Amino acid sequence: MMKIFRTMEEGIRQVNEIQEGCWVALSDPTASELLAISTEYGIDIEDLRAPLDEEERSRIEVEDDYTLILVDIPVIEERNDKEWYGTIPLGIILTDKLIFTVCLEETPILTAFMDGRVRNFFTYKKTRFILQILYKNATMFLHYLRIIDKKSEVIEKNLHESQKNYELIELLELEKSLVYFTTSLRSNEVVLERLLKSESIKKYPEDTDLLEDVIIENKQAIEMANIYSGILNGMVDAFASIISNNLNIVMKFLATVTIVMSIPTMIFSAYGMNVAGAGMPFADSPYGFAIVIGIALLCSIAVAIIFSKKNLF
Repeated sequence: MMKIFRTMEEGIRQVNEIQEGCWVALSDPTASELLAISTEYGIDIEDLRAPLDEEERSRIEVEDDYTLILVDIPVIEERNDKEWYGTIPLGIILTDKLIFTVCLEETPILTAFMDGRVRNFFTYKKTRFILQILYKNATMFLHYLRIIDKKSEVIEKNLHESQKNYELIELLELEKSLVYFTTSLRSNEVVLERLLKSESIKKYPEDTDLLEDVIIENKQAIEMANIYSGILNGMVDAFASIISNNLNIVMKFLATVTIVMSIPTMIFSAYGMNVAGAGMPFADSPYGFAIVIGIALLCSIAVAIIFSKKNLF
């Protein structure tokens, strides 16, 4: 799908035709749309298709007629019927008169610009627009990292009582998201450092300050991702130990109950043997059955008290 936006006096507006100073947003574009853009504006079709490959790496490529900036952006993915996080590429193509963005899907990073929720945004200020996209991308990483941290805290509350693998699977999903984030943020850092030194994109003093802010935000996101990843690794280890410990407690309780219950079984088995009654204690007593039951109960209670004092229950 292709959308065209242009900044006017009343703000950002969607237009029907591509004009000088416009922003062309391509979200999951069709082959015909890519071919038309490539033919009309002299952009290599492979550079237009690059952001549509989920495995494409972040980079900057400077061509004669345009510059391609490829970065990773965070997205929400559905795995195991729940929302988790991953990354996909976002391509920004800068020409003399236009700016193109290419992505596999619509992203909140770009919809914020489309809805006019970004201050001091102008489609014709292409360099500043690129830096604003990168800054929004870094802040979106930070936002999702905070959500991941809150999710891990919720899972942590269930650690002490859980005996199943559900929480462990959730922690592994969060850890996978952090791996994606860390890898993407480091790749983006290389792109930002190169963008700071690149002379192919004109930068004004205020743009340089904004780029430095983007680099700082990206570094902060990397540090947060590393910290949360370390916390999750420790939590997974603790979680596995807690599950094992809870299982040991249950097995110890069952073993203790089995021992206590085996005492009446042994006594009743002895009295249930097919032998002469004269040789069995209490065989001639009218209260023999009750006496045997009482002895079995007293023995079981005595053993239960001993085990209880040794904290075996």
